[in-house]
Formats: sequence, C-alpha cells, structure tokens
Amino acid sequence: MVKGIINVNDILGITDDDLEENQPKKTGITEIELSKLIPFKNHPFKLYEGERLNDMVDSIKEHGVITPLIVRPLEDNKYEILSGHNRANSAKIAGLEKIPVVIKEYLTDEEAMLIVTETNLIQRAFSELTHSEKARVLTERHKAIKQQGRRIDLINEIEGLSKSDDLEENLTSRRISEKLNSDIRIGESYSLSPRTVSDYLRIDTLIYDLKARLDNNEIPFTSGVDLSFLKEDEQEIVEFILDDHKFKVELKKSEILKTLSKGRNFNYDKAYEVLSGKYFDKPKGSKKPKFTPKFTKNIVQKYVTENRTISEVEKIIEELLEDYFSQNHEIEEGEEFEME
Repeated sequence: MVKGIINVNDILGITDDDLEENQPKKTGITEIELSKLIPFKNHPFKLYEGERLNDMVDSIKEHGVITPLIVRPLEDNKYEILSGHNRANSAKIAGLEKIPVVIKEYLTDEEAMLIVTETNLIQRAFSELTHSEKARVLTERHKAIKQQGRRIDLINEIEGLSKSDDLEENLTSRRISEKLNSDIRIGESYSLSPRTVSDYLRIDTLIYDLKARLDNNEIPFTSGVDLSFLKEDEQEIVEFILDDHKFKVELKKSEILKTLSKGRNFNYDKAYEVLSGKYFDKPKGSKKPKFTPKFTKNIVQKYVTENRTISEVEKIIEELLEDYFSQNHEIEEGEEFEME
C-alpha cells in the first residue's frame, strides 16, 4: 500500500483475512488490480478534465479511494466498470495499483446501463450534464419506469451504495440537486416538462457524431430534435456533409430535412442543397392573380346580350384591363391574368 494513503478497508474495519487477494469476492467490498478494469462499453459520460480531475487525483493521493467502484465480472478475469470511471482514471494517475470495488453479478445489459446513469446523477447535478448525457439518463429512467419492480429496487440499491462520504467528489463541491425518488415520474424528477423529456428521448436516437455536435453547440437543440427523426443512414449523410463543409444547421434547414425524410425524398443531393442554403435561394415564381368563378360569372353575365356573346364580353374585359395597366405601368412584362 502506498504510504500515507488511507485504505477503504481500514475505514470499514475489514482485515486482510477478509480479502482474497487472488480471487475477489462476489459480494461486499473487495480490492482488485486496476489493470483488470475495463471501461463500460459505449460509456455515455465524459471523464473529468482540468481542475476537477486534478482535485480528484490530489484527494486520492491523500485519502485513497473512499467510495468503492461498482463493477461486473467479464471473461478472462476482467471486470467492467459500471460506476467509478473517474475514480479509476484518477487512481491510475495517482499511482495506485489496486482499488476497492463492489462486484455485481448476473446483471442484464439494461440493468448495467441503469447503474451507469444513476450513479453519475448521484455524483453530479443533472444540470451539469451535456445534452447527450441528459438524453441517455432520461432514456434509461424512462425504461426503468416502464418496467418498475426490480429496476426501481436497483436504483434504490445504487443510492445506498453511494451514500458514504466521498471526499474525492466533495472537493469539487458539486452534488446532485434533485433527489432521486422511485415513485416520481421522469419530468417531475428533473423539473422538466413532458415535451422536454420527449425531446431528450428523441435526442438519444441521434448517431454519436451528431450528438457530439449538439454537445459542442454546433447544432441547436431544436434542430437536433428534428434530425433525430431522420433514419440512421440519413443522419450519416448529414454528418458527412457537415464534416466536409462546416455548414450551420439552422432550424429552417433541419425542418426541411425532417420533411424530406418523412416524405421519403431524402438523398445526398437534396440534403446538400438544404444544408448549403442553396435550397432557399431558388427563385420563387410569381403567383398569378386569378379571378374566381363567381367574379367571372357576375361581371360577364351583366354585359351579355342577344347581340353580345360571353366570349366577346371576356375579350372586351381583357383588352380594357391590359390598356389600364399598360398606362399605369403596374403590370410587368410577361405577367398575365387568368380568368377561370
């Protein structure tokens, strides 16, 4: 053990005899080598950087890792991190070789993802998360609420495992402001309207690169929601064009792309035309004014006599109108009036 570092076992009163060095226990808290840990696949949260990372590294150097990681066993004596990616990363930087963990067995992939999202919420406020992180959290919470029972019990267990004083987290003074409550629905849990929750659930269906652009404020949130309605291959076309040309994605563009996709008229050329802005530069044909049938009937019949046919009256009206507008210069070349 590194000199000066307080081990979690000392705090909890766990002796060396309680730990199996070569074969970690399947329940309770044990220590395993950092080299055996693997990050959660498709981990949706960004690791700490800058001052926040430095604070955690300094804390671990002084106090050790106080709160155990949550992991699940994989093949080849490896363990997948479900909770504690930042602690594991900071511990490596601090020079530790082992780290305390709680091993969770027999979890489905959905239950594992739920642990990942809920523990991240316990460690930092919902408002701190990026758009894509919020989308992932709300999606997993949505799944949990739809499948009550064991999933909610799992959330409560996660909260219990994270109640201990976490010094490396406290140094940053960032704690979650919303209290997770299993009997409160998604929107109420995070002070969000149902529409906003729905939008975030849509955002979670974006491909990774478009989520990254959303998080980097390259795509407005509402435009991101529009793009989420595109099929995956259509989203990839949008990303390909944006990567090559750095076009901006204003709301009017995303709305057109969504409409094209819905009408099954989406392709590369049309997407490029919209994103480049050329779609909006097309000259719009001047709308020709038309007389209504009622107008035609009332006026024409007024002057029809036994000696004057309908076609003759229409011809007279047309000549009079042309003469009037030519004198007042109010009719442009090529512009015509149509009578129905």
